[in-house]
Amino acid sequence: MKEELIQLLEHSYSPYSHFRVAAVAVMKDGTHFHGVNVENASYGATICAERSAILGAISAGYRRYDFQSLYVMCDSEKIGMPCFVCRMVISELFEKDCPIICMNPKGEEEIHTVEELCPYPFSSDDLNHA
Repeated sequence: MKEELIQLLEHSYSPYSHFRVAAVAVMKDGTHFHGVNVENASYGATICAERSAILGAISAGYRRYDFQSLYVMCDSEKIGMPCFVCRMVISELFEKDCPIICMNPKGEEEIHTVEELCPYPFSSDDLNHA
């Protein structure tokens, strides 16, 4: 997976931050969806690599809980973690025990479950007005 992510980093569009990120969403059937960060001069319009990969899977017809794992790589010696907007999307679509594998180009990694990354998620339960 390391080499796949390193190749994906080349597709990042990050002319403002120069911080390239790549992600691979792995589905339970083994299909891979690639994503990279795509920046915009209006920073709020930027899309993260994690959401790019996840939304590609949803656009292809996959649904909630069809995800097996998510791999994320930042072009940095530091091992980066998904931002909180991405964590919200991850907590909505992935099962709590799915692994999120974050790595750097050297292959060093940290693995966390969705529940570890998002211990107190906002969910549909929070929308119920009993």
